[in-house]
Amino acid sequence: MSQIDLVIRGAKIVSPDRIIEASVAIDGENIVAVGHDDLMPSARAELHADGLYLLPGAIDSHVHFRDPGYAHKETWQTGSAAAACGGVTTVFDMPNTKPATGTLDALQMKLRAAESSYVDFGIHGLLGDDTIDRIEALIDGGVTSFKAFVGNTFGNLPAPTDGALLEGFEKLAPLGIRTVVHAENSSILFRRQQRMQDAGRIDALAHLAARPAVAEIEAITRVLTLAEWTGARVHIAHHSSADSLFVLRDFKRRGVDVTAETCPQYVLLNTDHMRKLGGIMRLNPPIRDARNNDPLWEALLDGTIDMIATDHAPHTPEEKTSANIWECDCGFPGVETQMALMLTEVNRERATLMDYVRWSAVNPAKAWGIYGPKGVIAPGAHADIVIVDMNRAGVLSQNQLQSISKISPWHGRAVKGYPLHTLVRGRFVMRDGKLVKEAAGWGKSVKRVQMMPTPRARNTEHYISAILETPEGVRPTAEPVDVGSVFGNTL
Repeated sequence: MSQIDLVIRGAKIVSPDRIIEASVAIDGENIVAVGHDDLMPSARAELHADGLYLLPGAIDSHVHFRDPGYAHKETWQTGSAAAACGGVTTVFDMPNTKPATGTLDALQMKLRAAESSYVDFGIHGLLGDDTIDRIEALIDGGVTSFKAFVGNTFGNLPAPTDGALLEGFEKLAPLGIRTVVHAENSSILFRRQQRMQDAGRIDALAHLAARPAVAEIEAITRVLTLAEWTGARVHIAHHSSADSLFVLRDFKRRGVDVTAETCPQYVLLNTDHMRKLGGIMRLNPPIRDARNNDPLWEALLDGTIDMIATDHAPHTPEEKTSANIWECDCGFPGVETQMALMLTEVNRERATLMDYVRWSAVNPAKAWGIYGPKGVIAPGAHADIVIVDMNRAGVLSQNQLQSISKISPWHGRAVKGYPLHTLVRGRFVMRDGKLVKEAAGWGKSVKRVQMMPTPRARNTEHYISAILETPEGVRPTAEPVDVGSVFGNTL
């Protein structure tokens, strides 16, 4: 038998259900065996990982690599290098670049920029009023999913009207494609911000005052009502508020196919930190007061929130440090620091490594239709692996980030638990804590392996496409409509 490429020996392999001591054999891009060390085939190279843990590479479904259009903030090469050094093997990039990823030409520009990526990637296309007619073409062109900016954020893309959102869901529901939603009510945000500015409020906490939790509650309710009606798959981005968790729980209980993410900043930071750091911590949705931290963590533990993401949103230090909060760009880098932060919480016994694998790899892979090839350490899967040392301690430094954005609220934070090696489809992109620069361009689109579950479209006779195809429209029923039965629940 010919030799394979690599055997990793002596590690503890983590799945959502258990931790086992085993070796892993890798040939080409795939895992070919997992088992007792004596059963491993002969290999050209070995890595001894005694005392270390093997995790499926993290999948960050919410990054902004800013390219094309804002290369002074980040590029695909620098952003993906940060991902590689953070134990992240797959990222999903957001569409608020310049131009926004809402046309085939813009999509091709982004795919060309992504050719320098160290890690595998998905592309969220833009769902807006003027992109509805391009949904199928964008999917054929390579987008894996869509993003609707119901709340305003960097790039100031107009929020889709409710009519466009409904129609977009009607198109996507039969296809099974999931839509990410930035769920804040834009009308509330714009009016509140203007009121703050008119009153002369330029302090950091004015940003929080302009984006109250009710804006998140209302938007999640509205979006999930449309998703329930159509059967569309929806993903709530950067869930920030304890007050809106009841909405998410209720719609999940009712069978809506909704997933949700939160970010380290929402479970570990609060307004006490914002008072000290000011504009560095400006992001959307905002950092909230401390009473939100623990309920969001509990929601991760009980499955209300499915996954951890970062909303990696880099800007230059000059764009983050104005004394006027409204002049500070929203967001900060996070893809490189997420794993160390979360492993630290595991070491504090707030969760297990099995929980972390579920949040960082398994659930994201399932949500985006790439579970099997990714999100698991098993024969046949891509060799997307991160090897971590749970005993290694250190201090995070913004000066050491791979990102162009050398400014972070995590600067100076002590952590325990670090990724040491990262492999993407069998190739080291980080080794011994250092970026493997020769691996630039190794990343590929996950579109080629994506396979979403069977869609469950609902109320299709009421879709605009069905109505337009029927000259007489939808005829009124003789009996009053029981709205509760239409939605499949009792109101």
